[in-house]
Amino acid sequence: MGVKLLHPRRRSLIFKMLMFCTFLGFVGLWYKNDEPGIDTPAELEPRKDSQQDSVNHIQDPDKAKFHGHTDKPDHLPGPILEVSNRIEQGEAAGIPAPVLQNIQPHKPPNLPSPQDAAERMRAEMWFQEDERKVVRGLGEGGKMVKLSGEEGKLAEEVMKKEAFNLILSDKISVNRSVPDSRDPLCKTLHYDQDLPTASVIIIFTNEAWSPLIRTIWSVINRSPPRFLKEIVLVDDFSDRAELGEKLDLYLKYRLPPLVKLVRLKERHGLIRARLAGAREAVGDVLIFLDSHCEANDMWMEPLLQRIKESRSAVLVPIIDVIDDSTLEYYHGNGRYFQVGGFTWSGHFTWIEISEKEQRRRGSPVGPTRSPTMAGGLFAIERNYFWEIGSYDDGMDVWGGENLEMSFRVWMCGGTLETIPCSRVGHIFRSFHPYTFPGNKDTHGLNTARMAEAWMDDYKRLFYLYRPELQQADYGDVSERRELRNRLQCKSFKWYLDNVYPQKFILDEDSVAFGRLRNNATKPDICFDNLQRNEKSPYNMGLYTCHSFTSSSQFMSLSKNGELRREEVCAEVPPTPGMPTQRVRMVRCHGRRGNQEWYLTQTGHVVHKPSNKCLDRAYKQSMDDVFVADCANTITQQWLFDHYNSL
Repeated sequence: MGVKLLHPRRRSLIFKMLMFCTFLGFVGLWYKNDEPGIDTPAELEPRKDSQQDSVNHIQDPDKAKFHGHTDKPDHLPGPILEVSNRIEQGEAAGIPAPVLQNIQPHKPPNLPSPQDAAERMRAEMWFQEDERKVVRGLGEGGKMVKLSGEEGKLAEEVMKKEAFNLILSDKISVNRSVPDSRDPLCKTLHYDQDLPTASVIIIFTNEAWSPLIRTIWSVINRSPPRFLKEIVLVDDFSDRAELGEKLDLYLKYRLPPLVKLVRLKERHGLIRARLAGAREAVGDVLIFLDSHCEANDMWMEPLLQRIKESRSAVLVPIIDVIDDSTLEYYHGNGRYFQVGGFTWSGHFTWIEISEKEQRRRGSPVGPTRSPTMAGGLFAIERNYFWEIGSYDDGMDVWGGENLEMSFRVWMCGGTLETIPCSRVGHIFRSFHPYTFPGNKDTHGLNTARMAEAWMDDYKRLFYLYRPELQQADYGDVSERRELRNRLQCKSFKWYLDNVYPQKFILDEDSVAFGRLRNNATKPDICFDNLQRNEKSPYNMGLYTCHSFTSSSQFMSLSKNGELRREEVCAEVPPTPGMPTQRVRMVRCHGRRGNQEWYLTQTGHVVHKPSNKCLDRAYKQSMDDVFVADCANTITQQWLFDHYNSL
């Protein structure tokens, strides 16, 4: 028997009746959500300790209690409900209670249209789907989590695309707590009640959902409401589906009105996207954050206090590491940290705080001068940002902008400082999970612009490492040079002498430099790092000499007796009884000892502690370098390209 179909007109009538009933039900739910008890804002108990008065908005995490919304807690916005439940139930499970601020989401109209009702229903379906993935207590306190089995295998596959563990991130609350990684001395400091306001600017392109939302909530939850003027999100032309309507609706229904979204209509890159965000900002201070961060306790006040004291101070927090695989929030000795340096190849690097700066700052939690900054996270007074030249908008996408700003700030009268009592966690990824328009070497071209505008004659050392950029089209830098003249900025030599005096200058701080070659056989063989990773100790190698001085073969014998490259020095591990030993390259320590060498008139390069000489011993290209007992043999006679008079 065939199935009898309803007449089309009747089917249409039934469908309309079902839609009307759905609408009425949703309107009823809407009115229920708008009951007076639900409009009562959440109030927080003030922190009562030695560093804050009784009106401080931030809760003591150990005494957190949620007030308000008590009549119908199931009608709270999802993130607030989830956190309030954890506060009530987490104590028994030993879970640290997160900090919550007054949250008043963007208010929908009291009389929703059918379109509004459908939109709200669609939004709630999306948000509840995310919330069902969350495992209560997972990753709380910034603790390590390891996935296993099929879930672990899936996470590894997803990491190949996202460059971090997105599967795990989705299972951890966007409101999770993190350990207070500050030095205990920070908790004794007092901050003014009339600090400047802040606009937090977060740019992103195709960022994954959960780390972006967690970044936003960490700023809201751990920033003083009276100082947090706004959060400006800048979407740099993302095409990831969840960053479209879903993000719009999350702002509308889950986040407070202080969160604003700017969408760019074409890909701008980090530099121009940040400029777009800065133009929208209205706070007294601009704080730039990456889109995969977690702000720590009282992270904002130390930044604002220092800028109130010195408006020309550009500040960076201590950047704590969030593990890309386990999402563990690493925190060790709150007193130890490094500051920023640079390599002559134009890259940022971490360096130890100099003894001179240790003495100058006075306190282990005092503002600490830094020659450069990593660039992802920093605070700057808004008007000063524009006065000092903002960003070089001739730079494309990403790369080099951090060193350009670092040199410019120092050379033009400002300071660059690390603030030890401000800490922000950051997921450090092993690669960029997004593409660069045109597949250009934006880092190289941008850094060439920086070198031409700010490094004066010392740009020669940059081009030593990047000779292919000397004739590259890096654009017109005349505007940056005019800015430098207008601001009456100092020279790069002044920067090296006064800001970064410990920086090794390859061709000035040496008795000999260039290629270190041996001509026992033809072609000549040279010292070469063989493209080995200089962030870890490695064996020095040999390779056929290039016809020009390349970065991989550049060596210096310093005035301090170090046989070195830029940041690594040659040493010989003590191995008693061994006739020959490999030469190891390790971080220079500046204390001579096992890193001391000297050059004889016969061309022997002698390791002073062992009294052994560099010996090629007829090794071939790609072999390691050895030392052996000194002898009058051509395999131990070496030549540098250049010699300086002592």
